[in-house]
Amino acid sequence: MSTNTSVATKDGTWLERWEPENATFWQNGGSSLAWRTLTITTLNLTMAFMAWFLVSALVVRLPQIGFKFSPTQLFWLAAMPGLAGGTLRLVHMFLTPMFGTRTVVSLSTLSLLAPLVGWFYAVQDPTTPYWMLMTLAFLAGLGGGNFSSFMPSTSMFFPKRLQGTALAIQAGIGNFGVSIVQFVTPWIIGFALAGSSLLGGSQTLTKGGVQSQVYLQNAAAVMIPFVVVFGISAWLMLKSIPIKANFAQQFDIFRSRHTWSMTALYIMTFGAFSGLAATFPLLIKQIFGGFEGAPDPLAWAFWGPFVGSAARVIAGPLSDKLGGARVTQWAGLGMLGSTLWLTTLTSPAGLDSFPMFVTGMLLLFFFAGIGNASTFKQMPMLFEPRQAGGVIGFTGAIAAYGPFLFGMLFAGSFASYKSATPVFYGLAAFFAFNVAMNWRMYARRGAANPC
Repeated sequence: MSTNTSVATKDGTWLERWEPENATFWQNGGSSLAWRTLTITTLNLTMAFMAWFLVSALVVRLPQIGFKFSPTQLFWLAAMPGLAGGTLRLVHMFLTPMFGTRTVVSLSTLSLLAPLVGWFYAVQDPTTPYWMLMTLAFLAGLGGGNFSSFMPSTSMFFPKRLQGTALAIQAGIGNFGVSIVQFVTPWIIGFALAGSSLLGGSQTLTKGGVQSQVYLQNAAAVMIPFVVVFGISAWLMLKSIPIKANFAQQFDIFRSRHTWSMTALYIMTFGAFSGLAATFPLLIKQIFGGFEGAPDPLAWAFWGPFVGSAARVIAGPLSDKLGGARVTQWAGLGMLGSTLWLTTLTSPAGLDSFPMFVTGMLLLFFFAGIGNASTFKQMPMLFEPRQAGGVIGFTGAIAAYGPFLFGMLFAGSFASYKSATPVFYGLAAFFAFNVAMNWRMYARRGAANPC
């Protein structure tokens, strides 16, 4: 049989064979197809994260343009994409072995048009009812769901020796979508992209008694053409590998204790990353917004996911070299130390502690990003390819509830204690548990399953 990996069945979608561990197969076309697939799916994943976290960039501006919502309602809006993203990932984790990479990636990307078009119109009318915004926030979770089908696909395209690097590149660059949307939004809403007859008129934004004109709909509008182009490109350029399983067959992953331990570790890393990325702007607003000369949350919040995403890309090759469990151990200790430091900075008397608060948060994002990469190196070492893809999808699904969980925790903490400090104490306890578990099961000398 030919080793040309571009050969597909007559439907043009499914490859006849895929053997990444075969050196000859990998060199004779397998490598080029795998890296091409990684490039296309990573671009699509980046747009998915941008759509998923669009609400976190818009929510702090809504009261300033006339929407009448309480802080609790705003936290709920920021949290809803996380609830949807986690739930939809539980569906996505089964899709790739059933329908293939090409179909899943292209159609999932094009589905992002629903929340983007919806938010484009909704923010132009301050009388849009809260239930409609909550529905659109839930639909933004479509972007969060994509992760749990895209990443398992990538894990199956690469040999084990490169999976840590490949998964870190895809997830790390994809995670940049969070910082991109939070960085671009304050700039892109400052001017008209086109005539008001095409993209709508401006809104009056009031901040500190000063009024200005903004175009909040631009935040969604600028993404729409990219979603269309990337989604169509995925349909035209991707192939699907012949690793198939029906819905029932994929449930075998739940019989392994490693599925549950790795889920806890990924909740620690990605759950914290996504949860804090979604709530960082509101945290800055709630903790420091009452002081004179308060900082603009969106001028600082994008740095968190940016640092975490960069760390994830860097930590992939490091995990391939040193081992995922060892890197996860150091990442967990770093997250624990950063969180304990933050507990001393969340009830400030003034803006003097703001630089230290941001530094503590960036350290937490940095170590979470490293752990995001290292845990994804551990999973393919513990499971065979199809199961590893399923575990990656499931752990990603549960950890994607981070924005929802963190939104609810911080909303409850501020409502009950007027402070975020209790949440950070709870996080410290959870991180300590995971550090101990990872050391016992995977990282210590003589561990039964070093990975």
